[in-house]
Amino acid sequence: MRFVRFRDPNGDVRGGEWTGEDGAEIRAYPVDGRRYTVASERYAVADVDVLPPTVPSKIVCVGLNYADHAAEQDEELPDRPLLFLKPPNALASHGATVELPAGKERLDYEAELGVVVGERCRDVDAAEAASVVAGYTCVNDLSNRDDQRIETNWVRGKAFDGAAPVGPVVASPDEVPADAAVRCRVNGDLRQDSSRSEFIFSVPELLAEITSYMTLEPGDVVSTGTPAGVGPLSDGDSVAVTVEGVGTLRHDVTIP
Repeated sequence: MRFVRFRDPNGDVRGGEWTGEDGAEIRAYPVDGRRYTVASERYAVADVDVLPPTVPSKIVCVGLNYADHAAEQDEELPDRPLLFLKPPNALASHGATVELPAGKERLDYEAELGVVVGERCRDVDAAEAASVVAGYTCVNDLSNRDDQRIETNWVRGKAFDGAAPVGPVVASPDEVPADAAVRCRVNGDLRQDSSRSEFIFSVPELLAEITSYMTLEPGDVVSTGTPAGVGPLSDGDSVAVTVEGVGTLRHDVTIP
């Protein structure tokens, strides 16, 4: 199942199931939140506003979780996950046009698999981590390299408004293969092409490490790191982040 949040033509925020190739249709849950029945409403994706599929209290991001990305950044492989945070203001939705910070020399895309947490959890054992995963989504960890290079906490570099496009859906764990492909295209050109099987730290290892320090809340997202091929964006670029089993998150960027 692939869950989507959207605003219907009446302005109501709804949930539903994203069906068909690349989301040809949304089968909506009733407004009262119960699962759909045979008579449920159906919407073409083009006729609604797709929203971020989860409303997290925080996005926990992982740096250097692919060896090839560490190599292209000229960094040593980490001996434990490198973690940083993005706040809720960084969320952007499928189909959005994200305004990137002005006056910067380098603003990068980073395609990532996002893990959506299904329940409040702390001190999760890696062997039990699957029980707290609601599903998976696509994330673009947009990065302002100018400020990231000179900051220690990466607030300006990683936490600006719209710095975390997420979506278009949360796919249930059974939909996403253990070796799911993670890809990024910019203006249709393939820039990143890898797989979650190339992670340095697996999803269970990441959840165990993160929850040894902080409580994760339902809806929180763990963004698992990006593979090699990151690069700069220009005004007017269109980005497509694809995770096998989830689908494709599409958005544009503008630079004032």
